[in-house]
Amino acid sequence: MALLERVSTLIRANLNDLVDRAEHPETMIKQVILDMENHLMQVKTQVAIAIADEHLLKRKQSDSLNQAREFTAKAELALDKKDESLARLALERSLSYRQMAEGFGQQISDQTVEVENLKTALQKLEQKLVETRSKSELLIAEHRRARAVSKAADAHHAMNAGSQSTYFDRLEQQVHRAGAVSQAKAGMLESDTETRLDTLHKDDQVDKLLAELKAKKGI
Repeated sequence: MALLERVSTLIRANLNDLVDRAEHPETMIKQVILDMENHLMQVKTQVAIAIADEHLLKRKQSDSLNQAREFTAKAELALDKKDESLARLALERSLSYRQMAEGFGQQISDQTVEVENLKTALQKLEQKLVETRSKSELLIAEHRRARAVSKAADAHHAMNAGSQSTYFDRLEQQVHRAGAVSQAKAGMLESDTETRLDTLHKDDQVDKLLAELKAKKGI
């Protein structure tokens, strides 16, 4: 039956695996416990109904056997009265009730199996519920610790990422500084060259003026 299949699924369920796959483990655990409690009530109701049906079948079987015995007695009475025809009718009724009793016997056997299956399922579900309630507190606490560790790790990672960023900022500043120094040195070198060229030009002009002066003086 569908109820027993659902109960069997709950009994076989591994709470640890369910928590690992759940997006919200605490909510999932509470829902699992609620499902177990609901199914437990349903199984208890089904057990009570199945036992009542078993008792009803046994009573019907007993009534049929009593009827069979009564008609057998009536058949004997008919024979005592030399009424064979009536005896045959009584025996037919007796046989019919015996067949009904046999049919009830088969139903009782099937019903007994169902009752035992339901009782077994009820016992296992009760045990599973106790275990789940006990384990749920540990799992919730474990999940909270894991979540706290994860948040701490994320914070640590963020801090490290910030430190790396600061480190690269310093490197960038050093590179810019080195570039500025190189440019300054290149500028100084260029200025020194221009100064030397100006000096050479002035010396050349002085030499020309000096030559002109010497020629004028006849030196």
